[in-house]
Amino acid sequence: MVVFRRTAPATVLLGAVLIASAACAGDRTPAGSAEAEKYPSKDIHLIVHAAAGGASDMTARALATELEKDLGRSIVVENRPGASGSTAMKFLASAEPDGYTLGYLPVEVSMLGHRGYEVKPGNYTMLGQVVNVPAVVVVPADSPNKSLDDLIKAAKSKPDEVSVANSGPGSIWEAATTLLGNQAGVGFKPVPFDGGAPAVAAAAGDKVDAAVAGVSEVAPSVKDGRVRALAVLDAERSKELPDVPTGKEEGHDITVGGWGGIGAPAGLPQPVAQRLRDAVSKAAQAPGFTQTLTNAGAVPTYRSAEEFASFAEQEYTRFADVLQPSGS
Repeated sequence: MVVFRRTAPATVLLGAVLIASAACAGDRTPAGSAEAEKYPSKDIHLIVHAAAGGASDMTARALATELEKDLGRSIVVENRPGASGSTAMKFLASAEPDGYTLGYLPVEVSMLGHRGYEVKPGNYTMLGQVVNVPAVVVVPADSPNKSLDDLIKAAKSKPDEVSVANSGPGSIWEAATTLLGNQAGVGFKPVPFDGGAPAVAAAAGDKVDAAVAGVSEVAPSVKDGRVRALAVLDAERSKELPDVPTGKEEGHDITVGGWGGIGAPAGLPQPVAQRLRDAVSKAAQAPGFTQTLTNAGAVPTYRSAEEFASFAEQEYTRFADVLQPSGS
C-alpha cells in the first residue's frame, strides 16, 4: 500500500510565513521608530545663527516658549553666530536627525549657497515658516522723491548714481535693492552699512538718496519724521506703517523680506517630523508669539512645512539672479 502525505494548502503556508515575518519584524523594530513613540524624552536644542538680542534671537526665544508648552520639554536656545550665519546652519545640517537639534532658518538659507557657502534649503527638514520682516524703501525727510515712482524715475535719469544704503554685501536688504532695480529696469548705487539700522541712519542724515531695510528697523525713524517711507515691499500694507503703500500700489509689484522659520537636519524620521510640524504650527499661531512679533514690528507669517520647503526653494532660485558667488 502506498501512503500519500497530505500537504498544507499554499494559502495556509503563506499565512504562516506572514505571521512569522510579522513577529520577527516586531522584534526588530527600528530604533528610530521606537524613539519616535516616546519623543521627546529629553530637552531640545534650538540653534540660532545670530547673537543674542537681535530680531532672529527674539523670534526664536519667543517661539521656544510656546513649543515648550506643547512638547513638555525645555527648549534650549543656542546662539552660534559667525560666517554670515553659515556657522549655525552648517552645524544644524550635520547634527543627528533625531529631533533634539532644531534650528532657526533665516532667509540666508536661500542666499548663502550663492555666496560660496555649503548652505541650501535641501539640507534641512523644514518644519514651518513663522515670521517675515518686509523690506521698506525710505528717503531723507526732505527728499524731492515723494513716491517710489519718483525714486525710480530719478534712477532712470541718472543710471547707477542714485545711492541706496543697505545692510552690506550679500545681505537680504542688498538683495532687496537689486531685486527692486531689476524689476523696475534701473540700476541703483548700493552703499553698504553694517546692518539695517545704520543704513536708515544714513538716510536720516542725508548721506544717501535712499535706504532699504526691514520694517522694524525703519519704523522708529519714520514715526519721528527723520525719514519718509515710500513703499513696503510686501503683499499687504504693514500694520506698523499703515499709511505707507505697498510696492504694487505704487506700480512696482515686488515682494521681498527677511523671513525665518524652523528646520531640522535632513532625514528626520517621519513620526518625529510630524510631531514637530504640528508643534511649530501651534506655536507660530499662538497669541503670545504673534503679539511679541507684532510689538517688535515683525509680521507673524505661518507657512506649513511643505509650503515653507517649496517657498525656500523658490527663493533660492530667485536669489541666484542677484547674488554673485564669492569666497568658499
